[in-house]
Amino acid sequence: MTDPAPAASVALPVVIVDDHSIFRSGLRADLDDGIQVLGEAATVDEAIELVIALQPRVVLLDVHLPGGRGGGGAEVIREAAPHAAHTLFLALSVSDAADDVVSVIRAGARGYITKSASGAEVSDAARRVSEGDAVFSPKLAGFVLDAFGAVAGEVAERVDELDRLSAREQEVMRLIARGYTYKEVAGTLFISTKTVETHVSAVLRKLQLSSRHELTAWALERKLL
Repeated sequence: MTDPAPAASVALPVVIVDDHSIFRSGLRADLDDGIQVLGEAATVDEAIELVIALQPRVVLLDVHLPGGRGGGGAEVIREAAPHAAHTLFLALSVSDAADDVVSVIRAGARGYITKSASGAEVSDAARRVSEGDAVFSPKLAGFVLDAFGAVAGEVAERVDELDRLSAREQEVMRLIARGYTYKEVAGTLFISTKTVETHVSAVLRKLQLSSRHELTAWALERKLL
């Protein structure tokens, strides 16, 4: 009895996002046979639409892109990721500037390599990102550590501040910060207006804020709305 033939490996589905068509075509040609390019995009708007439509496993994403609101690759991640739950983003850029690295990491990129990488290196990086690794060019290690440290610090501060509020106070805080009136909050949460006033006073005191306008700014800054 002969052994069964080994199952063929499944190609990794990716999307290439870069505003230079020559680079896109060159990268597509250099990627190894285990990478399947589902599509290409040249602008922020095209990329967001394509990623949501095709749901690739990995997006090979340039940092500087035209279109959208001027946020480049970071904007693509922020807008597309909520609608593509299984998609991961690997930044691929000519830039090794700290600001560029930090911006896409904070947006949610799982890796950042420079365009000096070979097709084999990009293929390997995409595969590693798809398996859950974080992949970065060696010379960017310092920026990466700084960025992750900053993000971790921000998250820890946010959790600490929210821990000062009870569950009900957090509910009231979010509604007030969104512009609800006391009466609307009371109706939404099925409590009295007087109780809402009491909760708002407690929230402002615990967060050391002086008005609902400051509360809205505080919540927006921490992306709680």
